Amino acid sequence: MKLVVLFMLVTIPICCYASGSGCIILDEIINKTIDSSVSEDEYLQLLSPYIYTPLTRNAATEFKQCFLAQDNATLENVNVMMEAIYDSNSCQESS
Repeated sequence: MKLVVLFMLVTIPICCYASGSGCIILDEIINKTIDSSVSEDEYLQLLSPYIYTPLTRNAATEFKQCFLAQDNATLENVNVMMEAIYDSNSCQESS
């Protein structure tokens, strides 16, 4: 289970590199993950096109629960981290 969550975290910068944060779906998923006002059920509904197994569903639920357990300052720091990733040299689209 922890390995699935790790893979989910690792794909964020990879997707960013591939799309330069221009992926509306990825941005929406990240924002809904961080947003504490979004319930687990709403989050799972958003991810439903990408959830194929109970294991994936459990991983997504635990992943969201990790963010629901954080205070607002920590969630804001995650937003800052995501912006730093998107603005990094490794994530810039080549011309």
